Amino acid sequence: MIPLTSSIPLPGLARQLVVQDLLDKETATQAVQKARSEKVSLVEWLIRSRVVSTKDVAYAASLEYGLSMVDLDQITIPPLITTLLNQEQMRKLNLIPLFQRGKNLVIGLADPTYLTNLDDVKFATGLIPEPVFVEFDKLQRFLHADDGFIGQAATPTSSGRASSPTAAAPAAAKEILLDVRDLKSKDDEDPAVIEFVDKLLAHGIKSKASDIHIEVFEKNMRIRYRIDGILQVVATPPNDSAQQLISRIKVLARMNISERRVPQDGRIRFTVSDQKKIDFRVNTLPTLFGEKVVMRILDSSNATLGVEKLGFEPKQQRDFMKALEKPDGMILVTGPTGSGKTVTLYTGLGILNTPEKNISTAEDPAEINMPGVNQVNVNAKVGLTFAEALRSFLRQDPDIIMVGEIRDLETAEISIKAAQTGHLVLSTLHTNSAPETLTRLMNMGVPPFNIASSVHLIIAQRLARRLCEKCKQPADVPRDVLLKMGFHPDEIPSLKLYEPVGCSECSRGYKGRVGIYQVMPISSDMGRMIMNGSNSLEIAEQALKEGILDLRLSALNKVRQGVTSLAELERVTSD
Repeated sequence: MIPLTSSIPLPGLARQLVVQDLLDKETATQAVQKARSEKVSLVEWLIRSRVVSTKDVAYAASLEYGLSMVDLDQITIPPLITTLLNQEQMRKLNLIPLFQRGKNLVIGLADPTYLTNLDDVKFATGLIPEPVFVEFDKLQRFLHADDGFIGQAATPTSSGRASSPTAAAPAAAKEILLDVRDLKSKDDEDPAVIEFVDKLLAHGIKSKASDIHIEVFEKNMRIRYRIDGILQVVATPPNDSAQQLISRIKVLARMNISERRVPQDGRIRFTVSDQKKIDFRVNTLPTLFGEKVVMRILDSSNATLGVEKLGFEPKQQRDFMKALEKPDGMILVTGPTGSGKTVTLYTGLGILNTPEKNISTAEDPAEINMPGVNQVNVNAKVGLTFAEALRSFLRQDPDIIMVGEIRDLETAEISIKAAQTGHLVLSTLHTNSAPETLTRLMNMGVPPFNIASSVHLIIAQRLARRLCEKCKQPADVPRDVLLKMGFHPDEIPSLKLYEPVGCSECSRGYKGRVGIYQVMPISSDMGRMIMNGSNSLEIAEQALKEGILDLRLSALNKVRQGVTSLAELERVTSD
């Protein structure tokens, strides 16, 4: 037995346990000595020896270090918060992220010894750790929980049919954490690799991500989801697992796994349930330290919306519907990649899609499956370009044509010719505003009189994140800031603005997205300006005179309505 030394100085936690009458001094002294001799932390020895309850240890630690105490059984941890650190990192650091407050990340730990690990949390997440104490046994339950998953990817076989690599998924899945602790095999057909990839895809669907990014760097690997337009880190697997992960994905996407020098494209069919299958469009790109993989989640059920759900202002919706009712002419949707152009076009096609209409689309590739519409994937390698597909459409008695994107003069000229000869044409361009679309067409070489006679409506759009209705809170914004943002002085006293908070129902205070639009019908005055060679600034001034809201004014309306925040307004309209 280790001799007791009553004069031994008690460290802070042991002293606090004595002060709070949770331990007598002799027992506390003995605990300190034994923990030191066994080379374990005092908390670990106390819990293992059961000389004091886990709740009392957490309480004493919170008093000693001046930190809060949180009962893990009484809170709901937002699913995405736990993905800021992967399961392996949480176990190694002996802590768990609980929730986010602005740039601060509240971290639960049970042992003061691990307060030094907060620097690792800051490095891994880019957020400022804010520690709180939790009970040891409850923390361990979280750290070592087994996680289920939903769905499985179909593995291509030599016969071309899909076979299941894993057992059938459970009907009701628990929340998924991307656990990489068993990901050590060098074989992409190893069950651990197969299961991890299935979890990765299933979790992406469940999180309502639009894209999954897998990136390999010199010393680490990173997996991110794009959720509501913002990339978020969900896992950092060990670097030596990169090749087998990427090889597994390439097998599923029917790519050449031995070719790592050039980009490749593929597609994965993922079975969520007997009634639901979701496609992933996969692209690989050779980078300095390995291949980067980006997977676009193509969920048709989430992509087509009713026109009333897109976010149009009442007048904007009327102008859009009026243009769709015309038998010919051109409707153009413009905006950067990821701004929702395809959803807007397919919403229009959904309205037009009746048995009386012959509708054909040319896309690169088709992202939304719409029964009743003839969809064509362009393939430049075999000569099937947008222009060639359009020529073929015009020989097949079309009523409505949708062109994925007007990229060159040849496609623009054929599209305009179709719009002038009794066909309704829908397409997209990449410009920042509706007026700039007109000048872009002129810069391509399209004659102004052809633009004025064929283009009926241009929609410029962005996607802003919606504030979570459960947790948004009123925002106190100085008057001078509101004036600078574009609000009228007379409306400021009655303005009620909101800001994000964050809760278990949302992602960082936001849930879903809403469209911000500039819907510009081409009036006769604008037509004359186009014929006279007016630039985009002059056309923009004319649009404002005609009462057409630009993107900034439309975003201000969404802020007034409490749909989004001032921060989102700045993010999506500050071109």
